[in-house]
Amino acid sequence: MQTKTRLNQTELAARWTISARTLERWRWTGEGPAFLKIGGRVVYRLEDVLTYEQARQRHSTTEQGAE
Repeated sequence: MQTKTRLNQTELAARWTISARTLERWRWTGEGPAFLKIGGRVVYRLEDVLTYEQARQRHSTTEQGAE
């Protein structure tokens, strides 16, 4: 079985249980993970998604982050 290396907007929204519109807004404002735009399609590399998730990992609610 081949590992998926790219996620589309719908797949990433489902992964994080957020709306696709939130991802659209984040792209507009420069928030969220890096993305690729290929021929009008937006895709997210899995490695960029994992890096973004890792950067937001916290061990307490008082921890400061890069958000």
